[in-house]
Amino acid sequence: MTVILSIMALQITYVSMLSIRFILMVKGVRYVASMMSAVEIGIYVIGFKLVLDNLDNPLNLVIYCLSYGAGVLLGIKIEERLAIGYITVQITTKEQYGELATLLREQGYGVTRWAGDGREGPRWVHNVVLPRKHQNNLYEQVLAVDPSCFIVSYEPKAFHGGFLTRRM
Repeated sequence: MTVILSIMALQITYVSMLSIRFILMVKGVRYVASMMSAVEIGIYVIGFKLVLDNLDNPLNLVIYCLSYGAGVLLGIKIEERLAIGYITVQITTKEQYGELATLLREQGYGVTRWAGDGREGPRWVHNVVLPRKHQNNLYEQVLAVDPSCFIVSYEPKAFHGGFLTRRM
């Protein structure tokens, strides 16, 4: 039983670190990612050796494989909590919700707004760049004003100038 629990703990730790490290690499957090990889490979070697030394019990290999999946899920949950980086949110509202930009600016968001023409008439398009950790709060505020708005978000790769870079 101790072997099985050790395999689970090592594999879940290893794979969750692997998932977080990969996301950090993609987001350009190189030094933290490289430090994590050094620890991560040590955990991997210990866990894999434990499985290989105990192949007489096939349950060890099954636990090793299932723990991999659990580690991926845990890594994703941790990354969602960390909410590293920034997002750009584009909000398209009907014309009568033109005050949304003012409300968001009062909350501290930088908003760029322009008039649009949708299939069903005039629209306002609002662009907001913000830290990912504030994404859900922004969505709640926007949906409270216009529950039928259209929201698209994506991850910007670079910044230059503007409201957000002055605050960074």
